[in-house]
Amino acid sequence: MLLQKGMDVEERDFFREPFSQAEIQDLAASKALTELFAWRSPSLKKLGLVGQELTDDRMMELMLQEPRLIRRPILRLGGELVVGGSIKTLEAALEGVT
Repeated sequence: MLLQKGMDVEERDFFREPFSQAEIQDLAASKALTELFAWRSPSLKKLGLVGQELTDDRMMELMLQEPRLIRRPILRLGGELVVGGSIKTLEAALEGVT
């Protein structure tokens, strides 16, 4: 969709090149850490943490240990950070980008 709109795309495989704590904190400056956390990830179930309340510190620790706990995709469109694969959200964000 982004390429069809003629936008430059920079991809990053964060399983091979994991985010640092500083990078996650930078993302969390635009969205709450809870919005970046993959609450439905099978990895969360494997850890036995489904349904538990997690502090920001614990979410950060878990995302650094297990990149699958970071919601994806993560896109920066203009000044907006878009998290997750919702087509509606992506389309709405694209409307604001010239």
